[in-house]
Amino acid sequence: MKKALLCFLAVLVIASFFISDDETSPAEEGTMEVYFCPQDNCEGQLVAFLDSAQQSIHCALFDVGLESIQQKLAEKEKTIEVKVVTDNDYLRKFPEDFVKADKSGLMHNKFCIIDGQKIFTGSMNPTFNDANKNNNNLLLIASHYLAENYEAEFQELWRGIFKKGNSVKYPEITLSGIEIENYFCPDDDCIKQVVEELKQAQQSIYFLAFSFTSEEIASILLLKNLNGLEIKGVMETKQISEYSQFERLKTNGIKVIKDSNPNNLHHKVFIIDSETVITGSFNPTNGGNSRNDENILIINDRDTAKLFLQEFQQLYVI
Repeated sequence: MKKALLCFLAVLVIASFFISDDETSPAEEGTMEVYFCPQDNCEGQLVAFLDSAQQSIHCALFDVGLESIQQKLAEKEKTIEVKVVTDNDYLRKFPEDFVKADKSGLMHNKFCIIDGQKIFTGSMNPTFNDANKNNNNLLLIASHYLAENYEAEFQELWRGIFKKGNSVKYPEITLSGIEIENYFCPDDDCIKQVVEELKQAQQSIYFLAFSFTSEEIASILLLKNLNGLEIKGVMETKQISEYSQFERLKTNGIKVIKDSNPNNLHHKVFIIDSETVITGSFNPTNGGNSRNDENILIINDRDTAKLFLQEFQQLYVI
């Protein structure tokens, strides 16, 4: 039985869409599903998600190389509004009339908004390797407020506003009782948001990182390690270089290992005190923070953290 089913489909069940009047930290009812690639059929989940759109699909996708996703977007474009922004390096893979390219830095997002009400985000690019070979996460979320955040970011990208823009409208929301923060890089300074969250750790920090070069984030991990917290991590082997924080962390006592996937560990995840998860497209790098368009979610929920801990434990193999 697939892990998603064993974890009740990782769905945080919902009632109807009730939206509060508190504009500072709005609350609503919604759903969140969490899947891990390749074991949870991320390709099938994303195809079904896009197929459910009735009015519009707006996507910011670094690389659109997965044939089933290309076909579904082209099919839906015949009957509803479909707009896609991709990185200039990958426009050749999907050169449709409804696709625009970013020509400066990296448009590194992986998100879609459907019908202005639901989003897909996480670390998975819609490519064959990311869906079927690389370790990734995929989140499908029904949230009016998060959809509004992502739609505003998409509209900036669609208008050619890259690597800048307005701060996120709803940085904090409550979704079916779950506190979620949402930020975009470089607009909202993702490194700052990650550092502030890591500072709150009291017991443990586990991380899964494709690329990790941020000295500032690494310094927080080292400080927390000195304070007696349990710090463990897995990093993508092919991304470890003179710029990586791998050797600095390992030399100073952090239990960090190289991943064993012959393809890629592509997560960008921190799990804090078994109750908070940071995930999205943002690698903990200075480039990701200042030169790319990225997004992150900070999810304060033990059930969600439990799912990510299970993924961490499968990948932290000494």
